[in-house]
Amino acid sequence: MPLNLMTLDYFEDSFLMEASQRYDIRGKAYIETPRKYYFSDLGLRNSRLHFRQFEQTHIMENVLFNELRMRGYHVDVGVVTVAQKNAAGKVVRRQLEVDFVCNAGFNRYYIQSAYSIPDAEKYEQEIRPFRKIDDSFRKIVVTGDMVPLHYDEHGILIINIYDFLLDQTVLENLK
Repeated sequence: MPLNLMTLDYFEDSFLMEASQRYDIRGKAYIETPRKYYFSDLGLRNSRLHFRQFEQTHIMENVLFNELRMRGYHVDVGVVTVAQKNAAGKVVRRQLEVDFVCNAGFNRYYIQSAYSIPDAEKYEQEIRPFRKIDDSFRKIVVTGDMVPLHYDEHGILIINIYDFLLDQTVLENLK
């Protein structure tokens, strides 16, 4: 049975799923495009999908969303629109996604969820939206790779999922 919007509303009303709105970071406004949904309980998600889809990247993103909500953040999905030339030289607009725009009071964080960053190309793909954001809020990549907490040359924090989940004050203690 395919999910329709009314069914998704029922899931939200019963706290089985939570929606995250898309937010235009540059325009500072919400976008009326489809929302992104996260399951409150991944066991129920797996059951609903009959245990057929075990996508570690999506599961890690869902875990991060739930953790951020549990820590009290309002979480949106960020969108950054960029213009670039295609092979024919024509300017084409694309939307880059920031997995999470987290807000609590005056604090805002941009967070990317990256299950693995095996090479420089994947790393550039993950930080590209960050480099198009012209504000001073913290930008963070949470990865499943076992890397020590460090900042890259662009001031972007790289942290592994375990350190992020085990330290509930990691965002507040950033320097």
